Amino acid sequence: MKILVCISNVPDTTTKVRFTNDNTQLDTNGIQWVINPWDELALTRALQLKEDKNNSVESVTVIHVGGKESEPTIRKALAIGADDAIRVNAEPTDAYFVASQLAEVIQQHDFDIIFAGIESSDYNGAAVGGMLSEMLGMPSISAVSSFELENDQVRIIREIDGGKETMTSQLPLVVVAQKGIAIEPRIANMRGIMMARKKPLNVVEPAEKDSMVDFVDFELPQAKPPCKMVDPENVQELVDLLQNEAKVI
Repeated sequence: MKILVCISNVPDTTTKVRFTNDNTQLDTNGIQWVINPWDELALTRALQLKEDKNNSVESVTVIHVGGKESEPTIRKALAIGADDAIRVNAEPTDAYFVASQLAEVIQQHDFDIIFAGIESSDYNGAAVGGMLSEMLGMPSISAVSSFELENDQVRIIREIDGGKETMTSQLPLVVVAQKGIAIEPRIANMRGIMMARKKPLNVVEPAEKDSMVDFVDFELPQAKPPCKMVDPENVQELVDLLQNEAKVI
């Protein structure tokens, strides 16, 4: 059994976002790039499944669509424990383009489980996993917060409105993972970092696919208003502010 984990290269969540060229492009100067948090949790769970002797998982591969500048992030995934990696040498312009490039490569391999994070922390589109499932003609389960593999049988818990849902599924399967699928992301140790240098990172050229979305411009959220202090004895003013200004009651 082989597992594939799709990973995105995203700015660290503490990054101060700036735009250039009249707010049409992200200013990448000084950005620390990391593995998308949801993808990192999915990778952690995939490695846990491989390490469980009750399963028949042979390997964990990571795949990414991006340029050469994203390779340090891919090497981090290898240092965490992935066996090998694939990089599609293309700029990830939109969700459709990324999903179609992933599908082209995946169709040339035999993967039993494909993990994708529920969304990326930069664009928050939450679309690639579902698109990938459709393009591959594979069943998919979204919002997965627990994934168990026992004797090659899949048992999944997913979040739904008002509760949780337990499901079983046959393989192959696309798993769209969210927080909870692993408790904490795995951190690379020194041995893993050294071993990652020798692990295969295969670069493939992109298929001829068109992007379906054009980004016109970006806009930062409005600055938050200054904090207002209310006399603890003036309950009426507090109620008025909460009702008419904050609109929370």
